[in-house]
Amino acid sequence: MDQQDYLYSNPEDITSIHTLEHLIRRLYQVFESDYINIEYVTRLMEAYKSNTEDWGKFAKFDQFRYTKNLIDEGNGKFDLILVCWKGGQKSPIHDHADSHCFMKTLAGTLTEIRYDWPKDNTDPQALDETSQTNLEHNEVCYMSDALGLHSMGIADNVDTAVSLHLYSPPISSCQVFDPRTGNASKCRVTFWSKFGERTPFSATGSSVPTENNEIIAK
Repeated sequence: MDQQDYLYSNPEDITSIHTLEHLIRRLYQVFESDYINIEYVTRLMEAYKSNTEDWGKFAKFDQFRYTKNLIDEGNGKFDLILVCWKGGQKSPIHDHADSHCFMKTLAGTLTEIRYDWPKDNTDPQALDETSQTNLEHNEVCYMSDALGLHSMGIADNVDTAVSLHLYSPPISSCQVFDPRTGNASKCRVTFWSKFGERTPFSATGSSVPTENNEIIAK
């Protein structure tokens, strides 16, 4: 039995995850391989039970937009990100640039809305909504381009929410979609903070829009 087979078959890998640090350590082991066992990573994310003492130092809120706060760069194989939401804040509809996306709600409740990809024609058409799901405290979901597009958000009457996102491979840019026409725009993924420290916004002069915290890096 090789190391990856052992990891996937050993129940102690799941039951021993008591802190965010334990989860990160296990993720490093799992992502040593290029093969991603979606079910197993989902189980690891589910095994960690949210504790503000673990992630509170990374939680940075902004009254105008939700924030993406980088926790760990996963030795180049994945990004682990804390996303902080205030009432009414929502992501645009977006894809995941061929990456795997795992998301866990750490506090509050988030709503995920999924859509079909735009139809392959030249006429603008509204995106078709396929599902709407509330993600409660400690719940985990998985998303990828094979499953369509989605948006995330928090209800207007909810104070705050916090979610943990894992993307493999890491995403540097993605597409956002106009729900009325299906038209796509490419946007750069940026972070409000890295490792607990604020990252200053700076214009790059690039033709790619530098959206600051307008897109979840999913």
